[in-house]
Amino acid sequence: MIMTTPAAATPWTSALERATAMRLAATEYQRFAELLRSLQAGDWSKPTNCSGWDVRAMAAHLLGMAEMAASIREQRRQMRMAGRRGGLFIDALTAVQVEERAGLTPAEIVRHYEAIGPKAATGRRRTPGFIRRRRLPQPQAVDGRDEVWTIGYLVDVILTRDPWMHRFDIAEATGVPHVLDADHDGVIVDDLVNEWARRHGRPFTLRLSGPAGGSWTVGRDGPNLELDVAIFCRMISGRQPAEGLLNTGVPF
Repeated sequence: MIMTTPAAATPWTSALERATAMRLAATEYQRFAELLRSLQAGDWSKPTNCSGWDVRAMAAHLLGMAEMAASIREQRRQMRMAGRRGGLFIDALTAVQVEERAGLTPAEIVRHYEAIGPKAATGRRRTPGFIRRRRLPQPQAVDGRDEVWTIGYLVDVILTRDPWMHRFDIAEATGVPHVLDADHDGVIVDDLVNEWARRHGRPFTLRLSGPAGGSWTVGRDGPNLELDVAIFCRMISGRQPAEGLLNTGVPF
């Protein structure tokens, strides 16, 4: 059976079991902290494939997101500051996060991230079900159209995908080793592939190489796609040009 794309008004929810989502969150904060610790002094100023961001700006953004996840008060403050800027909300929010942490040295960013990561994981784990079932007040632009997310989709999925994908970005920019395995990264990739399949709703066979890769088949007579995990993720995140089904975007 071919999966169909949800209606635009149907809110996106997490397909992960809650315990799995929270395990992934805690591990991802730890791995991102380890990545930051591994950077050399010259790495922090290297440009990434996210326009206008060097490694330091990307790390500052992720520190701000972790601080936002760790504290409801900080979440409200950042959202208020972003709202005052106007424009696309997510762009305003990330700009606030980068600008407010512009005075931190790389060593301070690492230290603050190491301290806040476990608190961010705890804050997300403690988000009650009745909050997670609510819809975000702002529509989210994905693949050229607005869609609705539940708070649970943001808390359980997007806040883990964000540092996870940025680990690819920083590793690509600096050449530092990128740690990937089946138990952690493979679960994130499987969730990404399944959501990607739901979004385009077409048959396919996909084989992704690497420790976090695997094979997926939906329907019959679809295209056979063979890619490295990193290339697949860059394509569906809009970081790299793509054609056909690989042009279907997934939010990170």
